[in-house]
Amino acid sequence: MELPVTESKNSFNAKRTLEVGEKSYDYYALDAVPGMEKLPYSLKVLGENLLRTEDGANITTEHIEAIANWDPKAQPSIEIQFTPARVLMQDFTGVPCVVDLATMREAVKTLGGNPDEVNPLNPAEMVIDHSVIVEAFGTSDALEKNVAIEYQRNEERYQFLRWGAENFSNFRVVPPGTGIVHQVNIEYLSRVVFDNDGVAYPDTCIGTDSHTTMENGLGILGWGVGGIEAEAAMLGQPVSMLIPRVVGFKLTGEIPAGVTATDVVLTITEMLRNHGVVQKFVEFYGNGVKSVPLANRATIGNMSPEFGSTCAIFPIDEETIKYLELTGRSAEDVARVEAYAKAQGMWLLEDAPEAEYSEYLELDLSTVVPSIAGPKRPQDRILLTEAKEQFRKDLPTYAPDETAEPVRASKIEGDDYNQSFAGNGESAAASAEGRASKPVIVESPQGGEYTLDHGMVAIASITSCTNTSNPSVLVAAGLLARKASELGLKSKPWVKTICAPGSQVVDGYFKRADLWKDLEAMGFYLSGFGCTSCIGNSGPLPAEVSSAINEHDLAATAVLSGNRNFEGRISPDVKMNYLASPPLVIAYAIAGTMDFDFENDALGQDQNGNDVFLKDIWPSTEEIESTIEGAISRELYEADYADVFKGDEQWQALDIPTGKTFEWDENSTYIRKAPYFDGMSLETSEVTDIKGARVLAKLGDSVTTDHISPASSIKPGTPAAQYLDAHGVERKDYNSLGSRRGNHEVMVRGTFANIRLANQLVDVTGGYTRDFTQEGGPQAFIYDAAENYQAAGTPLVVLGGKEYGTGSSRDWAAKGTNLLGVKAVITESFERIHRSNLIGMGVIPLQFPAGESHGSLGLDGTEVFDIEGITALNNGETPKTVHVTATKEDGSTVEFDALVRIDTPGEADYYRNGGILQYVLRQMIASANA
Repeated sequence: MELPVTESKNSFNAKRTLEVGEKSYDYYALDAVPGMEKLPYSLKVLGENLLRTEDGANITTEHIEAIANWDPKAQPSIEIQFTPARVLMQDFTGVPCVVDLATMREAVKTLGGNPDEVNPLNPAEMVIDHSVIVEAFGTSDALEKNVAIEYQRNEERYQFLRWGAENFSNFRVVPPGTGIVHQVNIEYLSRVVFDNDGVAYPDTCIGTDSHTTMENGLGILGWGVGGIEAEAAMLGQPVSMLIPRVVGFKLTGEIPAGVTATDVVLTITEMLRNHGVVQKFVEFYGNGVKSVPLANRATIGNMSPEFGSTCAIFPIDEETIKYLELTGRSAEDVARVEAYAKAQGMWLLEDAPEAEYSEYLELDLSTVVPSIAGPKRPQDRILLTEAKEQFRKDLPTYAPDETAEPVRASKIEGDDYNQSFAGNGESAAASAEGRASKPVIVESPQGGEYTLDHGMVAIASITSCTNTSNPSVLVAAGLLARKASELGLKSKPWVKTICAPGSQVVDGYFKRADLWKDLEAMGFYLSGFGCTSCIGNSGPLPAEVSSAINEHDLAATAVLSGNRNFEGRISPDVKMNYLASPPLVIAYAIAGTMDFDFENDALGQDQNGNDVFLKDIWPSTEEIESTIEGAISRELYEADYADVFKGDEQWQALDIPTGKTFEWDENSTYIRKAPYFDGMSLETSEVTDIKGARVLAKLGDSVTTDHISPASSIKPGTPAAQYLDAHGVERKDYNSLGSRRGNHEVMVRGTFANIRLANQLVDVTGGYTRDFTQEGGPQAFIYDAAENYQAAGTPLVVLGGKEYGTGSSRDWAAKGTNLLGVKAVITESFERIHRSNLIGMGVIPLQFPAGESHGSLGLDGTEVFDIEGITALNNGETPKTVHVTATKEDGSTVEFDALVRIDTPGEADYYRNGGILQYVLRQMIASANA
């Protein structure tokens, strides 16, 4: 599938031959350029990338020398063009990529080009993993039911993706039910060192999911980008970037008994977020790296977006080789990886001279202690010993500080999929003294009753690429379940228990170790192979639980073994979300409440009436290791990935359209032709200043891409739901906003629609604003107001605080912003991916002057904004600042110079063209006509 490598100009005579066994490879030797040998591992990968792709135009000798002469202490200022070897996608972000490519084929034809030439030029692979929703749980047929529902709901999307796989060259799709994209990536898709027509070079990969960085654990340089950037990379465009600062993170010591990889990664996340690593590389080094298993390295790399770095990479060593052998890579591939890494100085040697880094941190792994994180950010780490105390401190934010008498919930009948369990008189309010309490007695449709209260665990989910790729924590969960079951413990009847592994290999080693029966005894039946809770696909709670939570405004919690716990993400019924290791997920399911002290509170009693504590059921390191040794083998991986692209009978039976251009169905509510090229000409138009703009949203700090473009369920009555209603879609078939990303009509209506969005222009949370096209500026849905503004010819701006755009590499957060008519976003600071995505959609990202904010400047969002100085871009310049004048209703003004966050010349080209896709399309046609 790989393509021939474009011949480098090879100005440094770096091209050499590497002999590995009976095979020889060409490669570009780093030691041909003085200085390269001293670089950190990650910059060596970038250096090789430039050597191999040197063309004298985009990549020159000056760029290569700039890497070799990198000054660790300098602020990033030198732009380079990084050419990733491949692109990785998941279906939520990948579907709009394929929609855009299909639309580009038609646009090329309209503009006089050849539509057949629109194909990925770099290998592009998609894993369908984001669409499975846990409707059924807690029963042996949960997997079967969830798969059936998934196909029923997503048939149109899957037909479209199969059409793409068969009609775009160099594009492959891993069908649903196989696993999570990042686990499939490290277990099968990753090359580590490519063999491309006899040329060996490092595997580099960007992906349309922020957790693409999981591959960093294998020594693969890559990170998450927005879908629009990924499309450009697929079409041969390099990624424009500044040579970054590199943070060296030294690891020493070993992880102590009773501490999990999850605890380590939550500790590292807290340290790095506090240190500040946005737009920086993080690289792990030191002798302690040797004691970190590959699965743990992948877990750490996976969480890079949570601490904000571009990547979090480990070099290649013996542990890498062991993992490649275990996961079924060929002897030839494994030998090439080791020989190449050693030849290029990319192999981690014990006691090797340390590279020089821009900044330094250090962690003694032996000091890590059990932890969780929450209730709304991954970096908010809580010591497990302090979890109950911290929950009580946080609770007043989510519930009135008052104690109520027990009330009885309205009786609700359950439904087919949301399994209800019989009540047995247990209560989530047993230890409520000293905190807000609102006991609600619920009658189960299965018989019996139980009492809910603030802090109840509504969802306990073993899920996500972060931890279900890691055998040590999954086996620990299984063994904890075994011990709990033997002592007669059970999960509480109100807890929705979910087990969604990251690949079918997990199912294999659970079967070999005979752990499924123990997990099932705790309610953790196999729910599906996909992201589920971590992406907001937990599915509805049992009807009686959901009704009680909403009727009485309970502060329910979710505990998941994931990487994302942002507000409104996990479930619309849940206010507080916590990240925890898989064994702790089960422990919290047994406890049934976050208001629990595992050290001093008993989980229950055994058959003899003795109290059982967490320490009594926690498995030892020796038990975990011996179980792994007996259950996991190379054969499991070889069997599961033998025919990975074939899919099951349902996938193969899909009826797909034929033809090189897609036959759009105007009645489809899932797949619609993208609007970005409508009316586009071959010539660019001049950029203009922004005049008379109104504020669509005035937002605070840490606004995530989930706040801007949620992927979760579609709330009845909202603009997105109204659209589906008008197209005859029943409420039960709304599906999620994430699954409908191929339809811009749904997605623009879902932009800024998160139920927890706090727009300071209004007094309610959710997707609302003030519509100043109407007398007095009444409250309206953001979409409805934006439509009125566009009809009136009024441009829009968004005001934000610090860390705007944190979270997923969600291109729709920028696409939706653009389609609502927003021309500029002004914040205190941006997260890397979202800033880039905004430029890619023709929206200019601006920052308030240092130390200033919309609050300090006295902006209340009712002003009219004029932004002057953008037109300097027409002269080939990128202004450092533009002048902003905000005119208040009384005629007074607030004026300031906003920093322009168009950081590279390449980004300036994208903005001048109205977006990255328009730029690529014009370049493609110009190249064909040259």
